[in-house]
Amino acid sequence: MSKQEQDILRIGEREFSSRLLVGTGKYADFQQTREAIDASGAQIVTLAIRRINIGQDPSAPNLLDYLPPSQFTLLPNTAGCYTADDAVRTLRLARELLDGHDLVKLEVLGDAQNLFPNMPETLKAAETLVKDGFKVMVYCSDDPIQARMLEDIGCVAIMPLASLIGSGMGILNPWNLRLIIDQSRVPVIVDAGVGTASDATVAMELGCDAVLMNTAIAGAREPIRMARAMQLAVEAGRNAYLAGRMPRKFYSADPSSPTEGLLTPRKGG
Repeated sequence: MSKQEQDILRIGEREFSSRLLVGTGKYADFQQTREAIDASGAQIVTLAIRRINIGQDPSAPNLLDYLPPSQFTLLPNTAGCYTADDAVRTLRLARELLDGHDLVKLEVLGDAQNLFPNMPETLKAAETLVKDGFKVMVYCSDDPIQARMLEDIGCVAIMPLASLIGSGMGILNPWNLRLIIDQSRVPVIVDAGVGTASDATVAMELGCDAVLMNTAIAGAREPIRMARAMQLAVEAGRNAYLAGRMPRKFYSADPSSPTEGLLTPRKGG
């Protein structure tokens, strides 16, 4: 088995070969959603329980007909929740709809305009959910102290924003991300703000364990092609991180070709 095949993403007790997580909102229809996710190679797909039908409305199209749990790891999330109680209630409903599924993504928002996380409510909800047996992956600010608190509560993955949800602004504070990465014993997954393939590569080169995105793919002019680009970008960034970049040399140059044994022209020849 090659080193690349052994490079497994472990979240709780689950293992994955893909390090790209993809959302299911904002596509033209469920068929395009499935095509984009296939192109991305993602194994984990997020579901906004308050916005997407997975059985709540028997008369409407059901996303699970296109993304069956037998083929994908579903990650129900609490997008649109602004209190801990609302988030906990939403994920308990998801567990019922998905036959006891316990891997979830928690997000408790603090502002409808910028969708920044409400960290006191996030911490409160995380504590309740972990005690209730959920395996919690948690959207949070890029504050290393708050990230450590969430890990101490028992969250199985920390998901700091790179920039605002849906902004496409990329990674605005790589230093904070590195602080979180360096201290964490659980996977660190960039969530929110990725706009294009280079953003995903930078996240992985920093040492993030994975990247989650939705709008960057669904909002592209060609979502299927962008999904494929994101798969390649995550793989490239991960391999570059594992390979280890060359040292930066600010004050000297170093020829890429050896200089020893160079042929020199004969004088007078």
